[in-house]
Amino acid sequence: MRQWLRKSRILRAMRFLHYLVPYWLLRPFVRVRPRRFLFLSDSHDGYVGNMAFLKRAIEQQAPDAEIIGVFKPRLSARRPLRDALRLPMLIASSGVIVLDDFYPLIYFFRIRPDARLVQLWHAAGAFKRVGHSRAGLPGGPTRGSEIHRNYTDAVVSSESIVPDYAEAFGIDPQRVKPWGMPRSDAFFDEAAVAETRHRVREALGIADGDRFVLYAPTFRGQGQLTAQASPDADWAGISRTLGAGWRVGVRQHPFVADKGLPQGVIDAASIPDMNEVLMATDVLVTDYSSAVFEFSLLRRPIVFFVPDLEEYVADRSFYRPFEHYCIGPVVRDAEGLAAAIATATVDPARSAAFDEEFCGALDGHSSERIASRLLGGA
Repeated sequence: MRQWLRKSRILRAMRFLHYLVPYWLLRPFVRVRPRRFLFLSDSHDGYVGNMAFLKRAIEQQAPDAEIIGVFKPRLSARRPLRDALRLPMLIASSGVIVLDDFYPLIYFFRIRPDARLVQLWHAAGAFKRVGHSRAGLPGGPTRGSEIHRNYTDAVVSSESIVPDYAEAFGIDPQRVKPWGMPRSDAFFDEAAVAETRHRVREALGIADGDRFVLYAPTFRGQGQLTAQASPDADWAGISRTLGAGWRVGVRQHPFVADKGLPQGVIDAASIPDMNEVLMATDVLVTDYSSAVFEFSLLRRPIVFFVPDLEEYVADRSFYRPFEHYCIGPVVRDAEGLAAAIATATVDPARSAAFDEEFCGALDGHSSERIASRLLGGA
């Protein structure tokens, strides 16, 4: 029954009829306001990450712009009545609608000809498959699914990944714009990186001379509603093996519920901004997380801990062979982690090629550039 419901576009659309009917009734009588920017998210409360950086850039370039945000902390959260009542009018009247993640409500709307629906996406690069790239994989979209297809602009971090996101979103490559990634701008401000590093390490109780290892994996499962924790390791034991001068922290994906950490292991989730935690990190341990792309900009070592590689490939898969992403040592067994962390280094030439392929549009001016293009109608 559930599969049948997923395959029926009409039944899927019925979930949103109380938004769609008012929208179509309003359209003939409501004009589009070019300088009204509507930010929408079902993944976080308020302006964070890409949205915060872009909002600030719009305010700097166009103080007269009207900026409105409608947010939910997660897909499963109930939408407040006030938001449910005002969304049809806001969608009908906004010149630019900005997303940064999957947003089910919007995909049944036909965006007005003089408006734009802009997907910033929340990840740099092109690592694990998303959207229509997952068709045929467990939990992937059904044939003809409407998700993502109505974006007028999808902003990505490099020219070379335009085909990947055109496939993922089911849109023409001309609608995929390699304009950068707003939140990456912070990595190009050396003074800001140094200040953030000091502040975050102080908040986490890390001494100035200690090296901080962060384990930051992606989630397992098909999405926000079914997310599970990644394979774990004995991080307290790894910390003891590394010895004096090292501190170990863990930050699970935001979709995954916190299960507590052993004594001596830092809970890095206490810092809300992932990029700030990366700036405080000396060695990143991850698996298939897009955090590798932004961390690579810092030219610090990355260790890939992938005990479930074959299963993950079968369930999710990647845009390139996994080895293509491995700019650091690959560890298949937790017993080898401490040694890999202690000896991990950076290959400057390989990292430069990696950045050029996946982050070629990141230059410290992404927010300014994207705001300018949206305000100028490019």
